[in-house]
Amino acid sequence: MANVTIWHNPRCSKSRDSFKLLEEKGIDAEVVKYLDTPPTKEELKEVLKMLGIAPRELMRTKEEIYKTLHLAEETDDEKLIEAMVENPKLIERPIVIKDGKAVIGRPLEKVVELIS
Repeated sequence: MANVTIWHNPRCSKSRDSFKLLEEKGIDAEVVKYLDTPPTKEELKEVLKMLGIAPRELMRTKEEIYKTLHLAEETDDEKLIEAMVENPKLIERPIVIKDGKAVIGRPLEKVVELIS
């Protein structure tokens, strides 16, 4: 079985759903509790590349910290990435990674496609 990693927040129902799906499929995924162990800038850039999206698309724009840091006005992708590294709560979840590809597990069907 290919290596699978999930950036997981156990308090998030969507993240728990993705984790449960991986378990049900018999996939022993590496679990990264990214709130406890935030990704480095390089790791985040690599995941963005795998996702094929811009940094803002990975951000939880409704989080209070997003508003507090005035990130809606920020146009520098590097600064958005730095904000996510410093405040991992801003990172959308869950992220499931397999074979150099990644998906945000919303909706869950994206995870199903990735692991199939």
